[in-house]
Amino acid sequence: TRNAPGDLKSAAPFGVEEAIRNPERVLLQPSNLFHSFSNSPSPVIRRRAAFMKSHAYCPHPDHRQTRIVTSPHDPEARKTTKSIHPPAHVNFECPDCGLPVYCSERHWMDDYEHHTEICDTLRQANEDDHDLHSGRFFPEFEYPGPQIEEILPNMTNWDTYLYTREYNAINEDRSMRQATRLLTYPMTIASVIHELSPYNIRAGGRLTTEGLKSLSALRYSLHPPRSGSGLGIEGLRPTPPAVRIFILGARAESSLPRQVWVQLEYLFHRCPLHLIFIGPESMTNRDDEFPLPERTATNPFGGIVEDRISNYMKITTFVEYYHTMHKANYFQPFDPYFDCFVLFHPGLGHPASAHEWEETLPQLLETKVPIISTGYTDWDMQRDKKWVEEKMAGEVDLLMEAGENRFRSLRWDLNDLDPGDISAGNWGVWAFRGKRYETTMKDGVISV
Repeated sequence: TRNAPGDLKSAAPFGVEEAIRNPERVLLQPSNLFHSFSNSPSPVIRRRAAFMKSHAYCPHPDHRQTRIVTSPHDPEARKTTKSIHPPAHVNFECPDCGLPVYCSERHWMDDYEHHTEICDTLRQANEDDHDLHSGRFFPEFEYPGPQIEEILPNMTNWDTYLYTREYNAINEDRSMRQATRLLTYPMTIASVIHELSPYNIRAGGRLTTEGLKSLSALRYSLHPPRSGSGLGIEGLRPTPPAVRIFILGARAESSLPRQVWVQLEYLFHRCPLHLIFIGPESMTNRDDEFPLPERTATNPFGGIVEDRISNYMKITTFVEYYHTMHKANYFQPFDPYFDCFVLFHPGLGHPASAHEWEETLPQLLETKVPIISTGYTDWDMQRDKKWVEEKMAGEVDLLMEAGENRFRSLRWDLNDLDPGDISAGNWGVWAFRGKRYETTMKDGVISV
């Protein structure tokens, strides 16, 4: 059931309004979601199938490698120098998962035992993609408004959070996967910086002593005490600056419906938040929504400002590399009480993107503010962590140990360049900052 008008705000995908007005025009019913990609009723998915067949390669070990192997989990690792067949694009669609996964039926049958390890997950991803294009009404994309401060959210896991924040009941696993795919971005941030965070300093809580110091400073600003402010002259009180959350290398997260990001604001009462998306891809495919402004003396980096999101949230987007803005001192000074950085799937240690972070990483550590980073998989996250520790040996304080994110996306996503490569948004999370040196007294002499 829906709450009273105005209590919920929808962030449903395109086509939902049409589905409400004309239920008979729904493309797919919940009982009819499984289709092979090439024969899908959705033209969008058929185009994806054509893209896969033109770019993805058969994983059968008889083929020669198509790229340098960087992970033991990479299907290319099964191919050896003794492989006799040249690389071949996928063309055969598995009848069980509906995805083009092998170049021929013979290779699919020969490698069937290996394929069964991920076949069920691929089928689930197939049905989830068809569900998004089914045209049905999505009640899971309706979000609650603000709560009174005395009602505390339980951030132990997805179930307790959705219940205590009074979301509409989500009774199906598929709907839960669709909902968490969007909410994972604001909730991953909140689960680390909120005073009711499930991560703590106790055994197994993953938070380190240095992490408690940094996050305590940030939480002091995020959860201000009541000041007795009011509407009249006698109620005027000094207003602290907004807490700035810098989201670097922003991609899909910068285009999320703003109602999704407002859920982050509702967890921090009386604290203004300023989300700053920075990255060359932060406005990809959004030119019609927000044409890029000219770079002027008052707006030298062409920032797009959305200051009417809500009373306590402002969003600014920059199509620029962070290291360029940092060298221009655009955001200085930084304050550990009011600033933090977030890197969603940054690929710090990935061979294709590591060079883009080499100049940025020392600048981030120089600020001494918390840096929260996520990864698609445990291997991806550990590779990033290892790269940071090797590049900046001795100059990094670990704030939170790497591990599975309690608010990761429950939905598995496909890689169109390699259908066998599946991942979950924000699967893991960890945090670090530039090393801080404490001043101490020894024999009456100040030492660092």
